[in-house]
Amino acid sequence: MKSIRLLVYPGFQAIALAVATVFEYANLSLDEPAYDFRIVAETSGLVPSSQGFSVHAEPLDDAAYDTLIVAGDNECRLPSRRVLAYVRQSVTRTRRVASVCTGAFVLAAAGLLEGKQATTHWHHAHRFRKQYPNVLLDEDRIVVVDGNIMTSAGMTAGIDLALAIIEQDLGLDLSLSVSRKLVLYQRRGKGQSQFSAFLEPSAMSERIQLALSYAREHLADELTVDVLADAARLSSRQFSRVFSQETGQSPGKAVERLRVEAARLMMETSRQPIEAIARETGFGDRERMRQAFLRAFGQSPQAMQRASAGRTRAG
Repeated sequence: MKSIRLLVYPGFQAIALAVATVFEYANLSLDEPAYDFRIVAETSGLVPSSQGFSVHAEPLDDAAYDTLIVAGDNECRLPSRRVLAYVRQSVTRTRRVASVCTGAFVLAAAGLLEGKQATTHWHHAHRFRKQYPNVLLDEDRIVVVDGNIMTSAGMTAGIDLALAIIEQDLGLDLSLSVSRKLVLYQRRGKGQSQFSAFLEPSAMSERIQLALSYAREHLADELTVDVLADAARLSSRQFSRVFSQETGQSPGKAVERLRVEAARLMMETSRQPIEAIARETGFGDRERMRQAFLRAFGQSPQAMQRASAGRTRAG
C-alpha cells in the first residue's frame, strides 16, 4: 500500500483536503486499497485551516512515505523553519513530492524547485517569479511533472494532481474511472491551461476590462495589439505593458484563450461544423483552431466534440 501524506500548517487552504477524496475513491474502486492517506503537520493535534475550522493531523516523522503533498496558503505564507527543513529532506526519503496551489512556494523555499519546471496559481505567478527566478515557472499549466517533483495550479487543480498521481501509479483507466465517480465534467490533462485569469476580471483595471470586453464581442475580427489598445484608450506600447502586468499574459495569448473558450461552448451547445466554428471565433481555419485547442485543453476539437456528443447521448 502506498503511503500518501498531506502536509498542512496553520492557515492552509481548506480546498487542499479535496485530494483525500480522490485517493479514497481510488481505494473504493479496487479489490484491495492502494493508498494509505493521512494528514501530517509539525506537531500532533488540531491545525486551523484558511476557513477557520481545524483538522486533526499526525506529527511529522522520519518515515519514508511514497508521496508527500504540500498544501498551499492563501497569502503565500511559509511554514516554520522546521517544516521547511523537513520538506527539504523529504526528497531524499520520499519517492515523490508534490504541491497544491501555492504549496509550490514551500517547495521553492525548501530548494526543491531550483532549475526545475513547476506551476502554481496564476494569480501569484508574478510574485513567485520575483522570489524564485531560478525556477522554470509555467503558470499556464494545470499539473507539471519534473522528475519526482509534481506541482499543480490553483485551488481545484489539486484534484487533477491527485488524479495524475493515480494515473502514474495505477494507470489511466482507473484515473478516468475515479474522475467519473467524482462527477467531474472532464478529467483535465496535465497540459491544459488555467482559465481562471479571465473568468473573474474584477482585479483588472477598467481599461484592461474594456479591451477584454471588446475582444469577447469581436472574436471573429482581427484583434491586434493596436486594436485592443484603442479599445482600452491607451497607446499600444503602454497597453502591452499594463496588460502583461495585470494578467501575466500577452494580449495575443489572452485572445487565444477567449477564442478557445468560445469555440468550446459553441461545440457543446450547437451542431455547427468545426470549420464554421473556427471562422466565427476568429481562428480562420480548423488547423489553427486545432493547435490552439491542443495548447489549451490537451486534445483536439474533434476529440472534445466526440466526448460532448457521447455525454449528450448518455444523458
